[in-house]
Amino acid sequence: MTFAVITFPGSNCDRDCIWALEGVLGYTVRNIFHRVKSLGSVDAVVLPGGFSYGDYLRAGALAHFSPIMEAVRTFAQAGGVVLGICNGFQILCEAGLLPGALVRNRSLKFVCHEVSLRVENCATIFTSQYQLGQEIILPIAHSDGNYLTEPATLATLEQERRVVFRYTGPKRFDALDGNPNGSMNAIAGIVNSEGNVLGMMPHPERACDPSIGRTDGLGIFLSVAQSVAKQSAVLAE
Repeated sequence: MTFAVITFPGSNCDRDCIWALEGVLGYTVRNIFHRVKSLGSVDAVVLPGGFSYGDYLRAGALAHFSPIMEAVRTFAQAGGVVLGICNGFQILCEAGLLPGALVRNRSLKFVCHEVSLRVENCATIFTSQYQLGQEIILPIAHSDGNYLTEPATLATLEQERRVVFRYTGPKRFDALDGNPNGSMNAIAGIVNSEGNVLGMMPHPERACDPSIGRTDGLGIFLSVAQSVAKQSAVLAE
């Protein structure tokens, strides 16, 4: 199983992703710089968190013009598995691979703490290792995590069960409703219509190592690996 982890100028969670995938789970990782124009032979792509291009214009707005993104688009459109985390989610929306946009948090402040999420769909490439309705705890760290989209698109996301993760708390002084950034319908993560591209604001790579006390994020990467393995087995028949 080979993952590509893309590094943009300003990425700061690429090393975390590499450690989770390679150091904890033992997968092969290709760390690809944004100027490269080819992904090579990989099974899945991760766009990590950070502040690509300093979040100039908008978070993710410049990164989607990076040379590597054409290869990412082609990979995704061919059915390849793509995971965008935090800034990666923002980039996927800016690139048109996911609908909607991530804007400034309701509080207008940077938020950095653990959040509770509910798994809303366990029948996706990214969530087969979880149970429907399971609550997991992952960290967040962002200023622009407030997910917005048009009402019709929001209705479609809900009807097609494309909302994969939803914030459920814990309730804090800065988020009395358990929604840390004001996202519509408390959305924390969505997939595209084909189900092979996931964008999420919380950081699963920061909850993969028992030595730091959290392993709730492992299920996402294990689910991807299982899905890719099954697809490869089918193609080999």
